[in-house]
Amino acid sequence: MLLELVSATAASALSGATKAMAGGVPLDFDRTVLLQIVVFAVLIVVLKPLLFDPVLKVFALREERTEGARATARQLQEKAGELLQRYELELERVKQVAADERDLLRSETSKLEAEILREAREATTRIVEDGRRKIEAEVNSIRIAVGAESEKVAQMIVERVVGQGIN
Repeated sequence: MLLELVSATAASALSGATKAMAGGVPLDFDRTVLLQIVVFAVLIVVLKPLLFDPVLKVFALREERTEGARATARQLQEKAGELLQRYELELERVKQVAADERDLLRSETSKLEAEILREAREATTRIVEDGRRKIEAEVNSIRIAVGAESEKVAQMIVERVVGQGIN
């Protein structure tokens, strides 16, 4: 009995192995397969507008916003570059204007300094000339006074010398 059972089991295993090697897989095609296909189709029809389309719209919107943000960032970077170039050009122009103004002020200051020095030299020359004239006038008046005084002193000396000679 045991032997019969083992031989029957071995025979069925051998028969299943032979069928599997032959490529035969038992397949039941009945109403459940059709029911599963119908349920799948219904789910696709129902879930497409309720789930898939909104999710795809969200993905598309996110992609659009991302690309839009990138494009906006690119435009802003280009605009910033243009503004930086304009700023640098304007800064260079302002530096040039400032240098020109500085040079103009330096030349005007030099001219003003030369004018002030010329006026100071003229004033000094006038003061020195006036001083020389006053000194010369005083020297002349002193010479005249000394001359008159020397004549008086000479007269007094003569009078004394003559007066001593007579005594």
